[in-house]
Amino acid sequence: MKDAEKKKKQSDTEPLEEAKEEKKTESSSNFGIKVEDMAREGLHFGHKTSKVHPKMKPYLFGVRNSIYIIDLEKTAEKLKEALKFIQDLISEKKVILLVGTKIQTKDMVKDVAKECDLPCVSERWLGGTFTNFENVRKRVEYFKDLENKKTTGELEKYTKKERANFDKELKKLELKFGGIRNLTQFPDAIFVLDVKKDVLAVKEAKAKGVKIIGLSDTSSDPTILDYPIPANDDAISSIKYILDKVKETILKAKSKVKTEK
Repeated sequence: MKDAEKKKKQSDTEPLEEAKEEKKTESSSNFGIKVEDMAREGLHFGHKTSKVHPKMKPYLFGVRNSIYIIDLEKTAEKLKEALKFIQDLISEKKVILLVGTKIQTKDMVKDVAKECDLPCVSERWLGGTFTNFENVRKRVEYFKDLENKKTTGELEKYTKKERANFDKELKKLELKFGGIRNLTQFPDAIFVLDVKKDVLAVKEAKAKGVKIIGLSDTSSDPTILDYPIPANDDAISSIKYILDKVKETILKAKSKVKTEK
């Protein structure tokens, strides 16, 4: 009798458990993306109609007050694809380089890079970062060596003026190479927040076969990206929404990798 009751309870709860698992899987695959949330953060606002790139037209919803409106259903679809790609990369312990050099995004990029333990470029993209990688690495090693000498007190033997010059040099080198100090080889992908401002990064990545994920506003060409995300790349709220999703995806993927060890 007890066995029969136990089996009945199990059969009653099984559909509920299955529904929970299905909901959990669905939420995971959607990355918690909701069109209403994106609309609230202004991801749909593009540029004036005179600035539209013809290849962005498939991602546009319409025009409002002479400004193109991005179709957020398509943004959601493309953002999910990009996040799935990022998730897979992190699960395979591969490297993503964050690139965002706009004044309003620098701190956000550095914060996300620090939290996710990723390399980043938040100042000007240095020409040759990829195409002249070996020479750039030599400069990075020089920077790290000079930094180490200051930490260990080796620079104390120099005069006050010489030490001041070293400090100035270290500040310049930190701006140029601080975010890529541990990048010893090409990353597997780059994530670019403004593909027009950092077009050189996109070009160099493409030349070296590095996958490119990026925001594509209405004035940008989405076809230069492997994983374009049609979205407003000017509003801080829009960029923060995207970066928060990227950060959440990376941290969850890293946590899962640790758990599976």
